[in-house]
Amino acid sequence: MQAEPRKSLVGEEYEVEVGPVAHGGHCVARTAEGQVLFVRHALPGERVVVRVTEGEEGASFLRADAVTVLDASKDRIDAPCPYAGPGRCGGCDWQHAKPGAQRRLKGEVIAEQLQRLAGLTPEEAGWDGTVVPAEGDKLPAGQVPAWRTRVQYAVTADGRAGLRRHRSHEVEPIDHCMIAAEGVSELGIEKRDWTGMDSVEAIAATGSQDRQVVLTPKPGARLPLVELDRPVSVLRIDERSGQVHRVHGRPFVRERADGRTHRVANGGFWQVHPKSADTLVTAVMQGLLPRKGDMALDLYCGAGLFAGALADRVGDAGAVLGIESGKRAVEDAQHNLADFPRVRIEQGKVDSVLPRTGITEVDLIVLDPPRAGAGRKTVEHLSSLGARKIAYVACDPAALARDLAYFRDGGYRVRTLRAFDLFPMTHHVECVAILEPAEKGL
Repeated sequence: MQAEPRKSLVGEEYEVEVGPVAHGGHCVARTAEGQVLFVRHALPGERVVVRVTEGEEGASFLRADAVTVLDASKDRIDAPCPYAGPGRCGGCDWQHAKPGAQRRLKGEVIAEQLQRLAGLTPEEAGWDGTVVPAEGDKLPAGQVPAWRTRVQYAVTADGRAGLRRHRSHEVEPIDHCMIAAEGVSELGIEKRDWTGMDSVEAIAATGSQDRQVVLTPKPGARLPLVELDRPVSVLRIDERSGQVHRVHGRPFVRERADGRTHRVANGGFWQVHPKSADTLVTAVMQGLLPRKGDMALDLYCGAGLFAGALADRVGDAGAVLGIESGKRAVEDAQHNLADFPRVRIEQGKVDSVLPRTGITEVDLIVLDPPRAGAGRKTVEHLSSLGARKIAYVACDPAALARDLAYFRDGGYRVRTLRAFDLFPMTHHVECVAILEPAEKGL
C-alpha cells in the first residue's frame, strides 16, 4: 500500500528563539514540537517569527526565513544592500550582521566543525579562534567591502542581469551588486540588455587592467554585440559542449600575486578576493618555511600560484611537482612556470596521478582541494610520503575537519591554523592549516 504523501509546511509560520549558528549561513532553532529549523536572516539569541521555505511534516529539519524580528541581537544592523532579505538575492548570508559579528560567527562554525568532525579544540589546532579580515576590509557597520572580482550574473526572461535567489533558479534583477569589485561594477553589466543569454560572468583581474566577460547563451540564441563601459575581452561558452570560444580580445586575464604575473585563460579559477592570493601565499610560506633544495608537491594546483611560490623559494636545487585535473588550468600553470625548469605540472586527478609518479618521499606538500576536500584515500597516500610539513588550504571547514582527522590517523597533527575572512557578507571562510609529523611534537 502506497504511503500517504507528507504535508508540505512551506509558508507555515512559527515564533522561535534562535539558537547557535550552523555551517551554511543560517542559525538553528526549533518549533514548539521540537522540529529543527535552519533559519536564514536571523542571529543567535534573537526571538523571531520564521516562515518555512522548504520541508514537510516529519522531515528531519525545515528551512525557514526570519520574517519578523521580535527581539533583536545587538549585532543586528539594517542590511546595507537593498536586494538582501527573505526571498531576495541569495549571494550574501550575513548582510544583517555587523562585520565583527560576521567574523565571530564564522569562527564559531570553524570551532564547531573541528570539534565535531576532528575532535579538536581550537587550542589543539593551534588556532587563536579569530577570523582575520583582509587588508582594507575592516569597515564600520553599514559599509560593505567591494571585493568580488568575479561575478556570475543570471539573466531574466526579458534580458535583465541579476543574481539567483537562495536555493532557487529564480533571478533577482539588480542595478548594482555591493560586494562586486570596482573593476566589475565599472563594466555596467546591469545596465545592458542580455536577452538570449543564460548567464554573463564578469571578471576584473587583480594587478592588471584586464577585464573579461564570459557569455553562456540559451540554446539557439545569437550573441549580442557587447558594448560595455570599459574595454573588455569576450568569451562564449558553447551551451552543448561546454567548450569556451574567444569572441574578441585576449582569451586570458593577467593576475598578479607573490610578485609574479599569472595567466588565467578562458574564465579559469583564480581566487575571487583581490587580496586573497597574496594572503594565502604568505600564510602557506610562513607555515612551511621552504628550504633551498626541498622537493615539494602542489596538489590541485590550478594556474600554479603555490607551485610558483614554492619554486621561487626552493631554488635550482629543489623541485616542485604540481597536479591539476583541469586541462586549461594545466596549460596556464605550465605557461606561468615556464621559467622554472625544475617544476613539472601533471594533468589528472590527484588520487590517480600521484601514485603513478613513483614518488615515495617529499619534503613539503601544499594542497588546496575543491570544496569536498581531499578524502581519506588521498590523505592516506600523502601521510605516507614523510613530508616535513604540509599546508592545507581549505574553503570549507567541514571538509577541512574531516581531512584533518584522516591526517591524524596517518600520523600528522595540526601545528597551526589560521582563518581569513576572504568572502565578506557570505558564510564562506578560508583556512590554512599547517601539519607536521605527530612525533615531532612529543
